[in-house]
Parts: sequence; structure tokens; C-alpha cells
Amino acid sequence: MGLIIGLLVLWVVLAIVGFAVKSLLWLAIAAIVLFVVTGIFGAVRRRAAR
Repeated sequence: MGLIIGLLVLWVVLAIVGFAVKSLLWLAIAAIVLFVVTGIFGAVRRRAAR
């Protein structure tokens, strides 16, 4: 669970950097997509553990 939270924090930081630097807008988009995928993966994994 700690790994997933760490990845979510990393994606948020990369999204902020991507939006702060206009030439790195692609980085923000990639970070948002990875954030959503990681969140879904964590939710599925949590349900499977129950």
C-alpha cells in the first residue's frame, strides 16, 4: 500500500511541474493518466485482498 501512495504522490508532483512549465505540458498529461491508472490498480488490489 505504501508503494501505491508513493506513486500517487510522485504523479501529483510531476503533474504540477508539467503545468508550471508550459513546454512540459505532456508531462502533466502523462502524470494525470498514470495517477488515474495507479488509483484504479490500488482499488482493485484492495478489493482482491478482502
